[in-house]
Amino acid sequence: MPRGNIRLDTYKLLSFDKISSTQDYAHDLIARGEAHNKTIVTALAQSAGRGRYRRTWVSHHGNLYASFIYKSPERDPKLSYAVAVAIAETLISLGLTPEIKWPNDVLIKGKKISGVLIEYSQNFVIIGVGINIKTCPTVKEYKTTKINNFVKDADIKDVLSILIKELDKWRRVNFLSVRERWMDMAIAINKIIQYHGKPMELIGLNEDGALVLRDGSRYILTYGDEISI
Repeated sequence: MPRGNIRLDTYKLLSFDKISSTQDYAHDLIARGEAHNKTIVTALAQSAGRGRYRRTWVSHHGNLYASFIYKSPERDPKLSYAVAVAIAETLISLGLTPEIKWPNDVLIKGKKISGVLIEYSQNFVIIGVGINIKTCPTVKEYKTTKINNFVKDADIKDVLSILIKELDKWRRVNFLSVRERWMDMAIAINKIIQYHGKPMELIGLNEDGALVLRDGSRYILTYGDEISI
């Protein structure tokens, strides 16, 4: 059962001590016909948290694990950029200097501090966000860090409150503003990345949210699953 069913401004917040996955709980709400626009499912810990491609998201106590449910009649390929910017701006407001790794991993000093999982169900989108605040897992594939390495008094409620405001802002603004801000903070812009195993220069984003790559005099547009940074 939830620890609380609290209304936060225009949001409904369902808060748990521990569940398998906030993302899965959000999917269940939608499947049961009980989901509403601007619902947030949070947990202090998850037993089966997951990221993109169903990778395990280690979910110890002390961090923010939240799934935001919004009405979304259509899929939006630009949404991941707005979410990344919102998370980065949340960290900036706490005094940190984040970078964004395509498409929406957020790093501090080259170490991952936040990840995002965006999924669609019926007429809703579920934005899963994990932000390391008091703990960070040891992961073989990459280095991790946490907010409390830099800001000692940050807590989950403060981070969630700021993130809600930033999501409301960046989901509404014109994509050109999102694109500009994302490119300001993105790593590997004008650097060499791998596209289908071939080195190419990452130029940036176009107005539709596609990545622009350059291979000599040839330009390529891709939505990114084929690249590695």
